[in-house]
Parts: sequence; structure tokens; C-alpha cells
Amino acid sequence: MKKIVLLNEADKVITQISDKNIVLVGGCFDLFHYGHLIFLDEAKKQGDFLIVALESDDFIKKYKKRVPIHQQNQRAEILSAIDYVDVIIKLPLFTSDGDYDKLVKLIRPSVIATSFGDPLIEKKKEQAESVKGKVKVIKKFVKNLSTRKIIQILKLEL
Repeated sequence: MKKIVLLNEADKVITQISDKNIVLVGGCFDLFHYGHLIFLDEAKKQGDFLIVALESDDFIKKYKKRVPIHQQNQRAEILSAIDYVDVIIKLPLFTSDGDYDKLVKLIRPSVIATSFGDPLIEKKKEQAESVKGKVKVIKKFVKNLSTRKIIQILKLEL
């Protein structure tokens, strides 16, 4: 099984793992840091197959209002080096909540793992319930560690 797939290849992966308790996480994972590592490790403990829905470069430009540090292909390669990440799905730029709803219905995760303070948690709960899954908030939080914070620190140092 390929570890990095495009969205249009995801159905092939899902048919091979339909007997597993799938955990789904989503994000940019740009400028990968220790907080990401802890989050993914804790997410994997919620099931036996971890899928990362990896946002596009255009998503970072549009919603994070910055240029990605690493291109999506590079971010996918970084994630693929982590043993407990089972599959990375490279997403195109989604234009609506409906796109994410379709993704969840395709994957049918037992758990959607999210980080503490996620502003989209209610939407994720609806998505999880639509496939008889649940949302698990990963509470291990590394204080003052985020891509945005690291970029701010680096700007000060330059």
C-alpha cells in the first residue's frame, strides 16, 4: 500500500483497511515541530490506523495568509517518515464544508482526532456522528509551540 496518496486514490486505500479502527487527523503540518509529533503520536493511540488529511499549499496561502515553508509534497514526505503515520492523503484546496463531509464519509473514521481549542470542533463532531464515529480531543499540548510562533521567533532573530 502506498503511504502517500492523492484524494482520488484514497478509496483504494480505504477498501484495504475497512476492518481497522481508523483515526483521521487533518492539518497543514508546515514547519513540522515537536507539538506535531506529540499530537500525531497521541492520535495514533486512539485506533490502529492513522490517516493524515494534508492540506494543500493553496489552503495555507488562503487561510493561513502566508506562503508555505514546505510544499505539500515535502510535507507529505516528512510525515511519511513517521512510523505511526499510516497514510497521508494530499488534499486539493477544499472550497466548502461539504468537501470535508465527503472526505469523512469516504474514510469512515472511528475517531477524528483534533487538538485542544479547535474552533471547528462542533463541525467535526457532526462529521464523526454521520459515520458513527467520535471526536477525540488530544489534550497533550506543548505550550507556545506552533508554526506561527516559530515564524515569529525566527523573524525576531533575523
